Amino acid sequence: MATLFDTYDLSGLLLKNRVVMAPMTRARAPGYVPNAEMVRYYGQRASAGLIVTEGTPISREGNGFVDCPGIWSDEQIAGWAKVTDRVHDLGGSIFTQIWHVGRMSHVSLQEDGKAPVSATTQQAEHSAAFGYNANGQADFVTASKPHALSTTEAERVIDDFARAAANAAEAGFDGVEVHGANGYLVEQFINGAVNDRTDRFGGDSVENRARFALEVVDACIAELGAPRVGIRLSPFGRLHDLGDFDGEEETFLYLARELGKRNIAYVHIMDQASRGAPAMPEGFLAKFREAYNGTLILAGGLDKAKAGELIDAGLIDLAAFGAPFVSNPDLVERFRHDWPVAEPDKSLFYGGDARGYTDYKPYTAA
Repeated sequence: MATLFDTYDLSGLLLKNRVVMAPMTRARAPGYVPNAEMVRYYGQRASAGLIVTEGTPISREGNGFVDCPGIWSDEQIAGWAKVTDRVHDLGGSIFTQIWHVGRMSHVSLQEDGKAPVSATTQQAEHSAAFGYNANGQADFVTASKPHALSTTEAERVIDDFARAAANAAEAGFDGVEVHGANGYLVEQFINGAVNDRTDRFGGDSVENRARFALEVVDACIAELGAPRVGIRLSPFGRLHDLGDFDGEEETFLYLARELGKRNIAYVHIMDQASRGAPAMPEGFLAKFREAYNGTLILAGGLDKAKAGELIDAGLIDLAAFGAPFVSNPDLVERFRHDWPVAEPDKSLFYGGDARGYTDYKPYTAA
């Protein structure tokens, strides 16, 4: 019987347990460059079997969040290298989540105030980016109307993902996780309600909807090798103005089979029920597991007991935790010893200083 605390062979990378720190945007990198406080933050949490960093924009164009650390410049690579060195010195493993937000950006974040780019010209009118308001202050602002990428421009963005993967290797990461979830660019291609294109990346067929995601993965594989590439998906996701579409289950199961053929490091599924969105349909996780023959990670509303049950049942291999890692840098040990799990201060999730970031303490008995 497998447990959360067993080691796990992730395509040749030995993880010291099956607990994954999920990617979480924290907006603590002024100038988009990783800093000393980030080194401390990730080092504090290096007892996780695997850390997946916060979403890391692959380009200025791909950014949708003030003070979110990128991976497109030499200065950013050097900053991330200090993070990976710290985690590795403490015996941890770390992937970075490479990210393009697509239409979930704002003109205030784009070079020369340009429109964000997407698979579509449809605006996410009911969703917000974290940009600058009319007073020039960091704030949640309605996502701007996007420019639809041409076929050639979409191919250029795929190259940007590949370059980010190469930069991640230079920074010392053990691998990359392509952000294909939560309504960002890759999922804007996957989701047939948003993807209204008619080219080879168009939304009119399962194969075309999945093509952009698979070509991004293939480009990253070409840079790093399949064992160092993962992807995050959110099947039936509705965050950021995504909608229902015909063939939705078929699309994600097709992705599962195609990703399995590539022998990538893992697929990381996000169940958005924990974010207030509808849960994945009953039984879908088992269908995905049957279609995908590689390592499967699940995130979204897990606790120790539920994670253990899913691992024991063979439905998942690794369990990812987000918010609990914010306020419990020693989460693995708290789980191991059944110590209390502290609740985070949600008002300090985004931006600011060390408060609510690196000042949470390990558990000590009263």
